[in-house]
Amino acid sequence: MALVNFTNLDFDQIKSSLVEYLRANSNFTDYDYEGSNLSTIIDVLAYNTYISSYNANMLSNEVFLDSATLRENVVSLASHIGYIPRSRTSSKANISFFVNTVGSTAKTLTLRKGTICSASYNVSNNRGYTFSIFSDITVPVTNSVAFFKDINVYEGTYILERFTVDSRTTNQKYILSNPNIDTSTIRVQVRTSEESTLLREFKLCTDLCTANSESLIYFIKEIEDQRYELMFGDGVLGKKLDNKNVVEVYYLVSNGTQANGINSFTFNGRIFDDRGRQISTGISNITVNSGSQGGREIESVESIRKFAPRLYSSQKRAVTTQDYETIVSSLYPETESISVFGGEELDPPKYGKVFIAIKPYNGEFLSEVVKQNLTDLLRQYSVAGIVAEIIDLKYLYIEVDSSIYYNTNVSTSASDLLTKVNSNIARYADSSELNQYGTRFKYSKFVKIIDDSDRAVTSNITKVTMRRDIRAVTDGFSEYEICFGNEFHINDSAGYNIKSSGFRIAGLNQDVYMTDIPNKDLITGKIVFFKIDFQSFSPVIINNNAGRINYRTGEIIISPVRIISTAKNKLNQPVIEVSTTPHSNDIIGLQDLYLQLDITNSNFKMIADGISSGSDIAGSSYVVSSSYPEDNLIRGNTILSRSRITSSGTTQVSATAALPAAMPTQTTVTTGSY
Repeated sequence: MALVNFTNLDFDQIKSSLVEYLRANSNFTDYDYEGSNLSTIIDVLAYNTYISSYNANMLSNEVFLDSATLRENVVSLASHIGYIPRSRTSSKANISFFVNTVGSTAKTLTLRKGTICSASYNVSNNRGYTFSIFSDITVPVTNSVAFFKDINVYEGTYILERFTVDSRTTNQKYILSNPNIDTSTIRVQVRTSEESTLLREFKLCTDLCTANSESLIYFIKEIEDQRYELMFGDGVLGKKLDNKNVVEVYYLVSNGTQANGINSFTFNGRIFDDRGRQISTGISNITVNSGSQGGREIESVESIRKFAPRLYSSQKRAVTTQDYETIVSSLYPETESISVFGGEELDPPKYGKVFIAIKPYNGEFLSEVVKQNLTDLLRQYSVAGIVAEIIDLKYLYIEVDSSIYYNTNVSTSASDLLTKVNSNIARYADSSELNQYGTRFKYSKFVKIIDDSDRAVTSNITKVTMRRDIRAVTDGFSEYEICFGNEFHINDSAGYNIKSSGFRIAGLNQDVYMTDIPNKDLITGKIVFFKIDFQSFSPVIINNNAGRINYRTGEIIISPVRIISTAKNKLNQPVIEVSTTPHSNDIIGLQDLYLQLDITNSNFKMIADGISSGSDIAGSSYVVSSSYPEDNLIRGNTILSRSRITSSGTTQVSATAALPAAMPTQTTVTTGSY
């Protein structure tokens, strides 16, 4: 009989197949395959077959980008399609200081490139770090003081490595000896000889189509052990190096994310005056304009697998949304998450535009300078007639109110259980399940996380609310558009399904709130403003037509209004919190909405389960938790119960509504929210 074709790497299957094969052979019919020495030989044969099969399987896996596991192989396969993985990135800080030159005749001072300052340690890991600059900085001396302002310093050890070109060496390689290099800090200069003072600076080649035989360019690729090799032109594409040329390479060896969050520095740089004399006195303490941030680790294998084929398929042109996502991530490595959608998906449509929302690794918004630079760079990739517009990040906050039942026989400490629940929920809130565009809050998974926190937890009743924060404009009339991207649940056809935090408008010296009143179709409705009558403790409508609402699309439009102040402030900005109950507990992050689980504004309450513990089998004292939204009509500490609404479903309307005497001829339309 022939040996079978194996479909898996199972040692016992291989051994039994060998035994069956030998038994079918007349020369081995009388052998004992279990207790004789032949059993040991069969074990060796099976083990050898097993190892050979395993090696063959692993070898075949390493040939393909999707299945390769070793970083060297993944990087090599990605290089075949022109993809260069992102290196480790240095953390950046911005500092200022001054030098007092009283008693000196210096007219200018020069801060030499290299190490500038150091941080004694980072609290998180108790290590020291150095920060450097890449070129000399010269400033004038005015009234015996030289100011070095807004200097960007980069974390890492500043290294100079030299190579001498030797034409006698076949296939000479220029391999940088250090791992963990931030390749964006590499500076390459070439001297004609060791004695020459003439330096030519070579730039990293980003577009081979523009290169010629005289282009001063170099290429880079990652090799084993996360080191890098530099390659130069061959005289056709790029300037070819001549014999005895000296290549000088400056770069930083970075600690990546470990150096983030440093806010205190000690100066240890070198300063010289215009006569070449070193200055060592009169140097002030360093003022930190912005602490160190932006440090990142080297691109992961999973990221290479994801973006290498996408960048190759885009062929350096942006046509599809996936093309834009890949190209923007390549142009701006600080991109943590990105969402791209066409203007035709909006209501009303905006044809000929593509909208890009970016969540950076550090911070929440892109500066206007970064936006403009990215927009300019994207023009060379975009199809004619398509305009790319980078928009601000918009947060859609998820708040939960959870009543958690537990068995007191298993755990008597409600506080310990609550700590476990909070810890698990915090991990979920920080996971990639939420912290990226295009995600979905999965209600069933969330309640399971609570149930699985401890075996003492018997069940939970969890209510979900979604919230947007409006950045209020307090210096004039503005119209506001608030998109939730999810359908609203109409809990009461009489209205008050939307609730907000307090704010003040022109003409009224009291906090007002916004809410809704649905139309008969229960699809659309109107937004109204109301205040609280503290004598009857009931809502009083002061503006019966402050805007409109579409429950199905989850969109609120507030008509032009002049907001004077708000009860809430975040990041020194006046904000109005607007919340409602979603029609579905599974909440999606539509288009440019970025989901965030707001644990601070969520509520978790532990309740003893007397039925499960056996103390109240009849359920007479069982604490029932409602599965429906609370009836408070506003956000905040003030409790305004829904029972204060009249039986006809209406509220009192103020006779002196606080409305402007005349509407402005121009208004600002804002969709800005956190």
